[in-house]
Amino acid sequence: MRFTAASLRGVRPSAAAFGVAAVVAVVLAALLAWSLRPAEAPVPSDFGDRPRALEPAAASSAGGHDGGPGEADAPSAPAPEPTALRIPRVSLDAQVHDVGVGKDGTAEVPGDAGRVGWYRYGPAPGTATGSAVLIGHVDDRTGDLGAFAKLYEVRKGDDVAVAREGAPPVRYEVTAREVVDKDSLPDEVFRRHGRPVLTLVTCAPPYDREHGGYQRNLLVYAVPVPEHD
Repeated sequence: MRFTAASLRGVRPSAAAFGVAAVVAVVLAALLAWSLRPAEAPVPSDFGDRPRALEPAAASSAGGHDGGPGEADAPSAPAPEPTALRIPRVSLDAQVHDVGVGKDGTAEVPGDAGRVGWYRYGPAPGTATGSAVLIGHVDDRTGDLGAFAKLYEVRKGDDVAVAREGAPPVRYEVTAREVVDKDSLPDEVFRRHGRPVLTLVTCAPPYDREHGGYQRNLLVYAVPVPEHD
């Protein structure tokens, strides 16, 4: 089934409500519609390898499961919600709040380009399995840079910290970055199974006003840092 903006209007999805393709569509629609000016920055370079989900047996041994949407192990307490994102080397320090799907069928994104949205219908940062997705703007309608413009400067090995409500922050290390066409967002971005990863999503050039704005997306991947490090 192909999910359209009309079919998602007013929906508050659970894991079983719709597939990865629908999530990809609403996220891209919201990000691409934001900016009204061409991007002046060059397309960021790729580095590293996109983190993949573990094999089912390995994922189970790590305390998670490799089931598809709608499957679950024994009920557990909700994970603490993220409140802030920091990448010290590039001076990224932004408040985080939860976002979902708006009444117009597109992903809710922060109205303030200086803030970051956590996609609340997926895993939260710090959970044992799946991809925790944070969405942000590269710029705003005035042309000022958004919080995620800093992602153009990240390098492999950069430290990432996510502060959480009522819980210690979780630490990650940047391992990969890639630029993909807006219609080719990898399925792994919104996976709910396999090894944990933090996925940061924003827009990337080229910008084409006649075709909806930014034509690509920048994805930055970071993996958890063991507590004993």
